[in-house]
Amino acid sequence: MNMKNVLLPAFYMPPISWFSVFLNPENEIVFEQFENFPKQTYRNRANIYGANGKLSLIIPINHNGKREFKDVEISYREDWRTLHWKSIKTAYQSSPYFEYYEDKFRKIFDLKEKFLLDFNLKGIEVIQQILKTEKAHSLNKEYIKNPESISFREKFSAKLPSEFQMEEYYQTFSDKFGFLEDLSVLDLICNKGPESLVYIKNIKQQY
Repeated sequence: MNMKNVLLPAFYMPPISWFSVFLNPENEIVFEQFENFPKQTYRNRANIYGANGKLSLIIPINHNGKREFKDVEISYREDWRTLHWKSIKTAYQSSPYFEYYEDKFRKIFDLKEKFLLDFNLKGIEVIQQILKTEKAHSLNKEYIKNPESISFREKFSAKLPSEFQMEEYYQTFSDKFGFLEDLSVLDLICNKGPESLVYIKNIKQQY
């Protein structure tokens, strides 16, 4: 198998498309930690399906002038962890698999990391446990503007439609608002449970 070197941003409860890149057996994953922190991206937000449609959960950050992603600190001035968990429970408690995975997902919101990167990496670890995967990854050593690896630093937009093709699946509120694609992987897991991994592997990748 020809391995491809893939530079990936570390997201908060990443979207489904991110996992299709991360878990692709041909991809050797390196997380980007030296980029300048871009605002309004999945690095500190996750989209879920709430009772009123798409809902963005945003981790507040300390604006202390630190620009590199690895130095970006989470703000705990407000109790956002409790709020995010409450929103998730409200959104997914009637989904087929939420109860089954609830205790594991809850672990993400017990974390109190100083840095956003550390929080995201631990969250990804929890999700890997839920998906029963053990994908290895490393962190890059420096910022390279035009890396030789395939770079996904700008690939996942929180604002634009997904570039990845995915099949529709039943979502708790799809009767009201239709299918919302490429939400946080949490949406997929709560609705498809053990079938989530197969679904992720079937996503058509865009390079």
